[in-house]
Amino acid sequence: MKISNDIELLDGLPIAYIQSLEMLVCTDLHLGYEGAMSKNGMLLPKANLKNILASIDEAIKLTGAKHLLVDGDIKNEFSGVEVEEFNELYDFIHFISQKGLSLTLIKGNHDNFVERYKSAFSFEVYRQQHRYGNYLFFHGEEMPQSLGDASMLIMGHEHPAITVYTSAGKAERVRCFLIGSYKGRGLMVLPAMSYYSPGTPVNVVPKEELLAPMFKHVKVDDMTAIAVGYGSTINFGKIGMLRRAIENRRSP
Repeated sequence: MKISNDIELLDGLPIAYIQSLEMLVCTDLHLGYEGAMSKNGMLLPKANLKNILASIDEAIKLTGAKHLLVDGDIKNEFSGVEVEEFNELYDFIHFISQKGLSLTLIKGNHDNFVERYKSAFSFEVYRQQHRYGNYLFFHGEEMPQSLGDASMLIMGHEHPAITVYTSAGKAERVRCFLIGSYKGRGLMVLPAMSYYSPGTPVNVVPKEELLAPMFKHVKVDDMTAIAVGYGSTINFGKIGMLRRAIENRRSP
């Protein structure tokens, strides 16, 4: 699905492709998640990295991309780099290298100590934000420090999703891209890549409870939700409309 002449959302994948940069963009991988959960007594199948690599492989085949940008939170733990994270980070970067892509990481709040591996693994790391061409990439737990002449802002962090109802009346949460604007520039919020992150239902959660400070400065209900799931990417319209649909359904 094209959202501009230069940006394509790949069907069924939480990945954007920027044609002019030959770049795939994704966010919030949270590598090492299952290992962290096992330390808390919760055993989960090793599904996260496997699903991430399969999605990126499909995206490469669809686009022929030459670059990959991870817009924050490539790993899961705050305080360091756990063994599971290091192993998965190594496997992830090796896979990207084998596919012939360069890798850039915009540091997120989970990405402490990643810089120590950038030389050994040959990838670029930027704190919080970096601009390529007309695009400003930032993770999102902080507001961007400078917009420059960027025409489009791209962020992660929030793990956006929407709650919808199936024909059988069952509520279901679906990850989504959010498309809007900020100070006359385009704004795109990416869904999380993590297999174990269903996301925050932005048409249910009040604006004041959303994590990213950006949402204090934009009209969330005016943003467009483009949902990703079941092999499809579908425009669900404005968040405000989806919020009213939920409220009407819950009204007596």
